[in-house]
Amino acid sequence: VQLVESGGGLVQPGGSLRLSCVASGFTFSSYVMNWYRQAPGKERELVAVISKVGTTTNYAASVKGRFTISRDNAKNTVYLQMNSLKPEDTAVYYCHAPGGTPAYSYWGQGTQVTVSS
Repeated sequence: VQLVESGGGLVQPGGSLRLSCVASGFTFSSYVMNWYRQAPGKERELVAVISKVGTTTNYAASVKGRFTISRDNAKNTVYLQMNSLKPEDTAVYYCHAPGGTPAYSYWGQGTQVTVSS
């Protein structure tokens, strides 16, 4: 089982990034998918959630209206489009496949997003 994130980097305030997470080794379309983030010295925070078929999404209040989660089940990929980025969005971003038990819950290795001028 693997979740591999990409797309992070350094961006100026107001800029955009698109994160991708490619899944393998499990039935991707059977999982709700999440994006989390963790800033230095802070707890991991749930940023966005998308349903199995992509018709329902939910966002943390801090990113609502700026971030968009989407998925392509044919490509086993979940995305996070991040617009109007702020310095407080700086964090390591993780994709997560929440299974019914810890044994069937999967995490990616994370991708660093840094928002700075």
